[in-house]
Amino acid sequence: MFPPLFQTCAADSAVQSLLGTNPTRLWPFGEADPNPTYPYAVWQIISGSPQNYLGQTPDADFFGLQIDTYAKTADDARAVGHALRSAIEPVAYVTAYIGEFRDTITRTYRYSFSVDWIIHR
Repeated sequence: MFPPLFQTCAADSAVQSLLGTNPTRLWPFGEADPNPTYPYAVWQIISGSPQNYLGQTPDADFFGLQIDTYAKTADDARAVGHALRSAIEPVAYVTAYIGEFRDTITRTYRYSFSVDWIIHR
């Protein structure tokens, strides 16, 4: 019932080259290592609903996701975002580029985008 974001991205060679393989540094929001190795990415479900119909049960679920990449340089944050986007686009829809930010405390860079994913039941 959840989008296979981790499985899809962790299988991609470009993502592996940037985020590693054991572990792949792509975590559900709030699960990242408290002292992370950079770069890394987190994701979260920000919306969702079943595909409802009159007269029949839903045959698909819709999920809106937000993906945030973190790195020590802006170029690295963008590179991870682009690799994740390329891994996701064959199976889901990138719907928005949310923005780029620099944390005032850690001085790390964040690149964010959103994805719509339809999961057929």
